[in-house]
Amino acid sequence: MVFPEGIRCGYMKIIQRKSLLYKTGVEYGDYTINHVLGCSHGCTYPCYAFMMARRFGRVRDYNDWLEPKLVGNSIELLKKEIPRYQNKIKSVHLCFTTDPFMVGHPEVQEMSLEIIGLLDHYGIKCTALTKGILPIELSKFDAKHEWGVSLVSLDEGFRKQYEPFSSPYDARADSLLKLHEKRCKTWVSIEPYPTPNIVKQDLMSILDKVSYVDKIIFGRLHYNKLVAAYKGYQAFYNDSVDIVVDFCQHKDINYHIKARTLVES
Repeated sequence: MVFPEGIRCGYMKIIQRKSLLYKTGVEYGDYTINHVLGCSHGCTYPCYAFMMARRFGRVRDYNDWLEPKLVGNSIELLKKEIPRYQNKIKSVHLCFTTDPFMVGHPEVQEMSLEIIGLLDHYGIKCTALTKGILPIELSKFDAKHEWGVSLVSLDEGFRKQYEPFSSPYDARADSLLKLHEKRCKTWVSIEPYPTPNIVKQDLMSILDKVSYVDKIIFGRLHYNKLVAAYKGYQAFYNDSVDIVVDFCQHKDINYHIKARTLVES
């Protein structure tokens, strides 16, 4: 699937890139692919990916970010790049600066599935994370891949404020469960987790919702003034880490605590 630059595929503008596969600096990542510029989910935590894209002039403003652009030559590039780096790659993540199953953009999902199929062909492990819906077609790929959703709350009022155009929490969790029932490896990212002055909630209720997953990643909310305004926010995050670790150890779930979430006195 190759699209010329400047045309629209469905509702998306098409752009071209000179490279797509690269080594990531994210602490739990290896290589990554971001085959879309921008994200229609419009997260307002604020979104680190948006802040970086605006800082380096890749997008003009928030509204520009909300109109994602598909990299039309993604498959063409990857057919050249994957064989070149194949022996160095431990895993490839979709995606760190956009969403591979973006709500309202089936053309993104179509390309994501084609990319995963290409990685599958070369025997390369893929991990994916979404605030959208995980398609059931993922169950047809190799069992070594890992499919995940972001789930920092179950409160729909919070989602509508901070993840305004993403899929409802129950819907994304249900898509994760369906893949688990197909014997796929599943995981959840509980990051960026908000402090109680932003939303009052029970962390255990979120953990119980996804108690079947193979891995949990937990991290604090950064770049938000309300976090610093919450008295004892670090103690709150330290206590939350203890809850996550105890839960995972009890359920025999792998876990990763993001850097700067736990700060020991």
